[in-house]
Amino acid sequence: MSDPYAKGMLRVHPYAKKKDVVGELVAILEGKLENRGLQLIKPISRALAEDEIHEIIVTDETDAGPGKQVNRIAYLAFFEVKGGGVIVAGDPVFLKGKLLGHIAGFDETHMPNHINIVIKSEERQSGVSIGAEIGQQLLIKSPD
Repeated sequence: MSDPYAKGMLRVHPYAKKKDVVGELVAILEGKLENRGLQLIKPISRALAEDEIHEIIVTDETDAGPGKQVNRIAYLAFFEVKGGGVIVAGDPVFLKGKLLGHIAGFDETHMPNHINIVIKSEERQSGVSIGAEIGQQLLIKSPD
């Protein structure tokens, strides 16, 4: 069976309604790279199960998206999923109630350990530089 995203069969995502995904920061990261070479997968969505831990990476590359390569990154944090669900490219991501950016896509370099969830933002800041703390709530919202 083939992937409908890779074959270009889906022009828009099929998620008419979905719940928000809530998580809690478990590790705060520091550091920036100019040439990371993350290869975002073509599928626009990932299912996250409760208690999984995944990484949040920030890019300021305006053309970042599914199927693209991302080089300019900042490491933000790892978070534990407290309420599972489905996340989709374009979903807004909030920390402490503040918009961090929108999901650009997903990199599977470290699978099956964790997914790199890449967020597109105007500011490429690390978790340390934004003052992130262990236990803070991360919220991936379903667009209204």
